Amino acid sequence: MCGLVGFIDFSCETDQRVLNLMSSTLIHRGPDAEGDKLFFESECTIGFAHRRLSIIDLTELGNQPLVYKNFTVVFNGEIYNYKEIKESLIKLNHVFNSESDTEVILHAYEEWGIDCVSLFIGMFAIVIHDAVENKIVLIRDRMGVKPLFYYWENNLFLFSSELKAFHSHPRFKKIIEKSAVKSYFEFGYIPGPISIFKNTFKLDPGHTLVFDLKNKNFELSNYWDVSDYFKKDKLDISYSEAKQKIHDLLISSYNYRMVSDVPVGVFLSGGYDSTSVAAIIQETGGAKKLKTFTIGFEDGNNEAPFAKDIANHLGTDHNEWYCTSKIAQEEVLKIPYYFDEPYADSSAIPTLLLSRHAKSQVSVSLSADGGDEIFGGYKVYNAYLKRYSHLNLLPKYSRKSIEKLSNFINKNFDIKNERLKHSLYVLSTIYKTNLDIDPVKLFKSYSIRNPSEIEMLFKHDFESSISVFDKDFSSFSDLLSIPLTIDTKLYLCDDILTKVDRATMASSLEGREPILDHRLVEFVAQIPSEYKKDKIILKDIVHEYVPLELMNRPKSGFSIPLKKWLKGDLKFLIDHYLNNKSLIRSGIFNIEYIEQIKLKFHNDKNANEELIWKLIQFQMWHEKWFGKEEII
Repeated sequence: MCGLVGFIDFSCETDQRVLNLMSSTLIHRGPDAEGDKLFFESECTIGFAHRRLSIIDLTELGNQPLVYKNFTVVFNGEIYNYKEIKESLIKLNHVFNSESDTEVILHAYEEWGIDCVSLFIGMFAIVIHDAVENKIVLIRDRMGVKPLFYYWENNLFLFSSELKAFHSHPRFKKIIEKSAVKSYFEFGYIPGPISIFKNTFKLDPGHTLVFDLKNKNFELSNYWDVSDYFKKDKLDISYSEAKQKIHDLLISSYNYRMVSDVPVGVFLSGGYDSTSVAAIIQETGGAKKLKTFTIGFEDGNNEAPFAKDIANHLGTDHNEWYCTSKIAQEEVLKIPYYFDEPYADSSAIPTLLLSRHAKSQVSVSLSADGGDEIFGGYKVYNAYLKRYSHLNLLPKYSRKSIEKLSNFINKNFDIKNERLKHSLYVLSTIYKTNLDIDPVKLFKSYSIRNPSEIEMLFKHDFESSISVFDKDFSSFSDLLSIPLTIDTKLYLCDDILTKVDRATMASSLEGREPILDHRLVEFVAQIPSEYKKDKIILKDIVHEYVPLELMNRPKSGFSIPLKKWLKGDLKFLIDHYLNNKSLIRSGIFNIEYIEQIKLKFHNDKNANEELIWKLIQFQMWHEKWFGKEEII
């Protein structure tokens, strides 16, 4: 795991000093070594820099940028099957100088070009300078585990693992992308490919960007898309056959993620996903006592006791810590710096804390993200399917009238009951022109709550950015596959994986995602949906390792007691960041409306602590990166 950064400057003004400044912002991603290289081409100056966290081949031969013939690479991530690819390349007369997966990438690129990515099992953000073809190639892994940002404006192209590096370039213009602000308040994070700044983007998962240095332009290509597998006809396969195949893929995927020359551990919550990782590795990996790590809470959803029971059953070397509101005060102040963009998932706080504690014992930790999205584990999926079924019982001749009536009530009455308000909103938005139920709009109503409240936040009209909800799902014949695709491409990628990457890297800890092996994702996407409802097939596999009675409890999730903390030790965040002076400085908010929201929260009247938290995090981000400047 590392940090990479670089530039293409057609004005030839960027020098070594600027490259060093950009690289220095990423030291937390790679404290073990640093390197850089400048290229002086006839049409531009190119800079590559790298910060290394040594995981595979701990010698200097694994340092980057790595040069091989006419190719130079900087790389963040891991190619878990690099040894198998290396063996194939040796048979093709390639000669290697190191034991690193980075060197394998360059040889594979020389042999097969950009198509070599189809061979990689892993997580990766790769940038290659191809002096033969006079181009720069950017590649991001299929699921988006590793981040890769780029900026293109006024003859300057920048790329980096994190946005903060761009601030060190004197020609980077930090102008707010207004549609990103609206989307942030809708989702609590900013969906790719846009970012919080204009002309600044996230390279989408499964995409490549090829920059032609001669013609000064670039092309984006999609080499892999999870939706291609979700929308396929479901496999004609029995439950037992599917279960065995998934079990085999889990064993392969999980043990691949143990490839390392440094100690590895597992984040264990006690739920089915993380239990599957710990159990299978402990049982099949041939490892000594596996280290497991858990964070608990004195209030709210505390899964630590369950995780401890699982760890005792499996016989792992278990470690647990507790996150209190006092500790949270320290962690919350780190979010604007390490996350770069406004980010309102409050579970970032315990994830930062857990990562810091785990780093004291290991350099790599496996997480278990993606299980709910891939195996259909969220309760909202059942609610969505149930509501779709009920709405389809309404006769078509009545739907237009219901839509008009619901829309009228929404616009003309202040509905206090949140459930009724949400139901009316759904009825006013989900019908297609032919009055069929639109499953995408229906699921969107679960993903973006209280849209009218969000509209009221701003003193000017803001448009939402285009997201996966705007894609065409007409070719999907399976109803459950639609929300699974949306959540995998949106919530999993831009919220969950962002959280784990930034939180682990803040402590120079490599986080790995074994459930997101593309081979596993492709197969599970194609099995019949009835095998996935409530994660039944994954649960049956876990029960081969852990008794049902240890697992049989309601799903609680990884969340802090946000409301209680904001009324207690974290109240200072409201006082400091949501006072009128701070809100005026931001320049975008309807201050009178926010005062109403605060009053409701303090009086416990229809309080929306999640919206309060979004406002706080936006204001914290603004103060960190703009100080007293007005952003819009």
